[in-house]
Amino acid sequence: MPGLPAEIDTSRPHTARIYDYFLGGKNHFAADREVAERSLASVPSGRTGAREQRAFLGRAVEYLVGEAGVRQFLDIGTGLPTTDNVHEVAQAILPSARVVYVDDDPLVLAHARALLTSSEEGRTAYIHADLRSPGEILSSPVVGEMLDFSQPVALMLVGILHFLEDKDEPERIIDTLLDALPPGSYLTASHLNPEHDPAGVAAGVRAYQAGGVTVQARDSSEFAALAFRGLELVPPGVVSVSEWRPEPSGPRPTLAEVSCYGGVARKP
Repeated sequence: MPGLPAEIDTSRPHTARIYDYFLGGKNHFAADREVAERSLASVPSGRTGAREQRAFLGRAVEYLVGEAGVRQFLDIGTGLPTTDNVHEVAQAILPSARVVYVDDDPLVLAHARALLTSSEEGRTAYIHADLRSPGEILSSPVVGEMLDFSQPVALMLVGILHFLEDKDEPERIIDTLLDALPPGSYLTASHLNPEHDPAGVAAGVRAYQAGGVTVQARDSSEFAALAFRGLELVPPGVVSVSEWRPEPSGPRPTLAEVSCYGGVARKP
């Protein structure tokens, strides 16, 4: 893969590249594929869960722009550009929508700069930062210039919270981010869920951990308490991502095949 940023360590797996592998992308290395394949050996439906989580992201953005009237997004844990990125979905409805993408993988930065191009009316930007340092994200000049914190902001934490262990103090991280947002803002989040396939999810977690990637699965009540404390949940609440305002027709995977819950909530 020519032209890689010098700071990329291809010997260590990264969650964004593992997710890209699950989605059928091409931007991953041997270390990423090894962890992904170990996980798939325990949870063969892992690709299904990744696709359903991505589809949930798109439907949530459609709701936030089309029904809730949100015009700006802070998407943390962006991952590698794929189809139906946040700005593409949002600007298809509202061309003037603004999106700031955040990820800590330099490869994401390289691809985001090349591929995450905005509509003429709207704007997109990308910063290299880690969710574990929310103050760094909020103090970024790019974030301050791109987003108007006097108006509602949609905070997107899709597919990233399960990479925070309890020792990372995820409650503090989420509270720091939400405290900076004005009333009427929204949080969209998803999380690995062990309730419907406990043995498979536990084995998948071990596969990640064996590759040096920290993961912590949480059940739906733990996830709801972590992410949505003090917020007003949008119906249908915290559910399997495949069941959050799904398309009206067509078959849907089982809860065990998805093993990921999600929700959208408003800051009062």
